[in-house]
Amino acid sequence: MTDTSSRRSLLRTLALAQPAELAAALDRIAPDPPHTVVRGPDTGLVMVRGRVGGGGAPFNAGEATVSRCVVRLATGEVGFGHVMGRDAARARHVALIDALSQTATHRGAVTAVAAELDALRAARETARARDVAGTRVDFFTMTRGED
Repeated sequence: MTDTSSRRSLLRTLALAQPAELAAALDRIAPDPPHTVVRGPDTGLVMVRGRVGGGGAPFNAGEATVSRCVVRLATGEVGFGHVMGRDAARARHVALIDALSQTATHRGAVTAVAAELDALRAARETARARDVAGTRVDFFTMTRGED
């Protein structure tokens, strides 16, 4: 996972995973790998920016709570974890899995687990879309018959 786009994809998958899924994934890859916490876990705020119509002038939409953690494995790899919300343990799990993805020993296991986490996320999104579709209302314009 040394490629930047692969690592970005991995971090996105990990950040979107549920806490229990992350804990189980870490247990499957390497339960409690020897590491030191470099920073955090911390909880803070980030400014969320938006654009009118997706391409207009940027504006500050508000603040969001984020937890972050940085860990260093005993072998020297550094992992970063950033997640929305106040879940410090989840940020630590993301950081540990990110660090493990950089080791030759665990790279294959991390790739396999990431694919499973991505499939679980896709299934959740599909189920949610199906639930929301059941409440969809189609609005239409009626003509009054006047010319």
